[in-house]
Amino acid sequence: MPESTQLSSTDTLSKLSTLELAQVLAERLTIRPNDWHRLKSNRQARAREQAAAALIFLLKEQPEEALARFNQASGWLDRSISAPPCPSHGDHGR
Repeated sequence: MPESTQLSSTDTLSKLSTLELAQVLAERLTIRPNDWHRLKSNRQARAREQAAAALIFLLKEQPEEALARFNQASGWLDRSISAPPCPSHGDHGR
């Protein structure tokens, strides 16, 4: 990265609050609708998405909401939760 671009990025980041930085991170880690079917069962992607959301709630001093999201992230990583079937496709298993 050119030095001028790096300085510009660093300067921009330093102007953001911690909450704003967390919101940018969460936005970047959110699974987009076009990627949903491909990533809905991707444990790493789902855990990252939930952990970023948890960080936002923690920074907003909403510990109960943060804990719920951290528990979801943990569940994805320890395999205690799985993606439900896609509601837009109906229940084809029955």
